[in-house]
Amino acid sequence: MSLEYIAPDWPASKNIRCLTTTRKGGFSRNLYKGLNLGMRVNDDIKHVQENRQLLKHDLNLPNDPIWLDQVHGSQVIQLLDTKTKNLSADAAYTKEVGVICAVLTADCLPVVFCDQSGSYVALAHAGWRGLLNGVLENTLQALPVDNVDIMCWLGPAIGPNKFEVGEEVSEQFVAKDVAHGNSFRVQSDSKYLANIYRLAKNILSSNGVKNIYGGEYCTYTQENSFFSYRRDGQTGRMATLIWKKY
Repeated sequence: MSLEYIAPDWPASKNIRCLTTTRKGGFSRNLYKGLNLGMRVNDDIKHVQENRQLLKHDLNLPNDPIWLDQVHGSQVIQLLDTKTKNLSADAAYTKEVGVICAVLTADCLPVVFCDQSGSYVALAHAGWRGLLNGVLENTLQALPVDNVDIMCWLGPAIGPNKFEVGEEVSEQFVAKDVAHGNSFRVQSDSKYLANIYRLAKNILSSNGVKNIYGGEYCTYTQENSFFSYRRDGQTGRMATLIWKKY
C-alpha cells in the first residue's frame, strides 16, 4: 500500500508544497489498479474515496484537496477557502494558506505555478485543447504578480514520441503562433506527434516566464508509474497538488 510521488526539482519558497501522485499503492483494482483518484472514470466509488483518504493521511494534508470539475477548457478560478466545491474550471489559484489546488490527469499536462516569494500558487490542467485555448495565459493573467517573478513546473504527461494528433491540431497551433511548429513531427500524411511539454514551454516563455522546470516523464510508456488514457482507454487518474503550508 506504499505510495510514491513525483516532486518538482525547483527553487520554490520553503512554504510551498507540490507533488504529483503515481499509480502505486491504493485500493483500486483491475483497470484502475493502484491509487486512482478520479471519481468519474467508472471505478468503484468506495475505492476512490479510500484512495483519497489514504492520500490525505499519507501526506498529512491540512485539508481536503479542492477537486475541480475539469472540462478541457481555459477557465481559471480563485480558491478563497477550504470549503469550495463543484467548480467547473481547468485551473485554480490561491493566496490562502492550507488551501490545496488539485487537478487530475492521465496524459494531459499538469502545470504548476508559484511566485518567487511564495505568496501565490496556481495549477492548470492542460491538454492540447486547453493549451490552444489559453488556459496557461489565463492562469498567468489571473495571478497578480509580474510574470518574470513566476516559476512553473511541468508535471508528468504523455511524451513526444506517443502523443499522436491530427494535422488540424498542428495547423491550429501554428496559426496561433508560428513558433509552435517546432512542437510537431510528421508521423504520416495526416498524423503528427505533438510535444506537449514544448508547447507549454513556448507559451510560458512567450508570456515572460523565464523559470520553467520539469517535462521529463511519459505517462504512456511508464506504465508501472502512471495511468494513461491514450494507452489504456478506461483507466484511473493521477493528482497534482500544490499548496502553501501553515
